[in-house]
Amino acid sequence: MTAQKKKEMFEALHPDPTKQGTRVTKATYEVYRDILLQVIPADEEGIPFMELSKAVEPHVPAEVLANSSVGWWTTTVKLDLEARNLIERVPGKGRQRIRKIQDSA
Repeated sequence: MTAQKKKEMFEALHPDPTKQGTRVTKATYEVYRDILLQVIPADEEGIPFMELSKAVEPHVPAEVLANSSVGWWTTTVKLDLEARNLIERVPGKGRQRIRKIQDSA
């Protein structure tokens, strides 16, 4: 019997302080985090949340894609990035849109 490599876990946060975060594998989180920060624009319009998974999927490496749900990971990491103030929901009515928060520097 071979020893299985233990996966490092990470606590993905939730922007609503009344809700609990989610424990996820750190390596997969980092892949999706980097992709989301690449595909989410910083412009005023942002990107519609409903289009986010489609924008992310082509960038996910095949070995990660084979073992993950793009929709679930996109939503989980998006919520974490909101909680860490790296992205935000575009204010206004209508469907949810997401944009990167501009650096204040």
